[in-house]
Amino acid sequence: MEEPTLIKQASEFVFKLFKDKLSKKLVYHNYRHTLEVVSVAQELGRHSGISADELQDLVLAAWFHDTGYINAYEGHEEESVRIASEWLAGRNYPKERIGLIESCIRATRHNVEPQTLLQELLVDADLANIGKPTFSATAELLRVEWEIFLDRFFSDREWAQFQMDFLLSTSFHTPQAQHLFAGQLGLNIQEQRERLSEEDKKKKKEDKKQRETLAQPKRGIETMFRNTYRTHLDLSAMADNKANMMISLNAIILSIVITYLSAQSAVIGTDFAQHRTTIIPIGMLLLTTLGSLVFAIISAQPEITSFNINKKKKKKINTRSVSLLFFGNFTKLPLEDFQEGMNEIMREKSLPYNNMVTDIYYLGEVLARKYRILRISYSIFMLGLVLTVIGFAIAFATY
Repeated sequence: MEEPTLIKQASEFVFKLFKDKLSKKLVYHNYRHTLEVVSVAQELGRHSGISADELQDLVLAAWFHDTGYINAYEGHEEESVRIASEWLAGRNYPKERIGLIESCIRATRHNVEPQTLLQELLVDADLANIGKPTFSATAELLRVEWEIFLDRFFSDREWAQFQMDFLLSTSFHTPQAQHLFAGQLGLNIQEQRERLSEEDKKKKKEDKKQRETLAQPKRGIETMFRNTYRTHLDLSAMADNKANMMISLNAIILSIVITYLSAQSAVIGTDFAQHRTTIIPIGMLLLTTLGSLVFAIISAQPEITSFNINKKKKKKINTRSVSLLFFGNFTKLPLEDFQEGMNEIMREKSLPYNNMVTDIYYLGEVLARKYRILRISYSIFMLGLVLTVIGFAIAFATY
């Protein structure tokens, strides 16, 4: 079988294989890429002075080196070796030459150093894209492919940095490839360096814009803070109203029970003490009412959150962690320290928002404590009523 005929059959086989089985989502590793690798491999092979048989093996390896993508993305080289071996064995190709073709295909794996001239020629042909003017455009196709098949996502700056690192760490193995592509590779590195510089400028501009946006009195930010403060104040007022209701109700119950017990003791005297079955539910009512009253008073007590002035007396006040907008903090400071802290807030654009955020955080802590204690008060009151009713029922049943 003549050499051109075998290579032509291989090209037709690969074309049909890719057309029928290769995913359309493979926008980089497709028939076009394989055709470019074959073309470069032929050119490098002719200039390297290898024999006709070696050139044929090189071109066949180039045709089959990416056929494994029809079945696998990662580890496709072994699939490519299997497809090439089966196809060549079916045409009675010499086993030793099939072995050479397999070694060339395996050499195209990432981070594998080629050992023979044929392997170096194929690897250089596979990487020839880095020495072409179309490098940036085709690299974007590879980026899309990785997002689809490897779930690897890059920002524009990350991709520019990745490409820059790849170009600087990659070199051609053969003098023929260096002669053909080294000049354009240098231009691609320069272009990529400029692109990376542009992305760095964009990032700095975006960061600056974000900082300026944070400091500007935007209506949305002001509305958010206003609504948050209003919600905290409304919830605090609601908690105080509930606490006042519990204080009033428990105080009335205590007054009535104590007045009743005093009156009954004075009128009946020792006879009242003989009815001990009623003393237990009355005692439970008094204790639970008193407990509920105590927790309601604790909940209604004014709560002030402030930093420890003793620990900060000799240090500069950190206006990022302490809110000077709250009177519980700044009234513990000398006037000079308070003025210095407020001037710092006014100098740095982000500090006013930072102080309001800190203030809201501590308001939330106070609010959470109020409702937690208030819930205990209501729970004790409810439990006391239930136990009192049960106690009186038992007392009347056994009287």
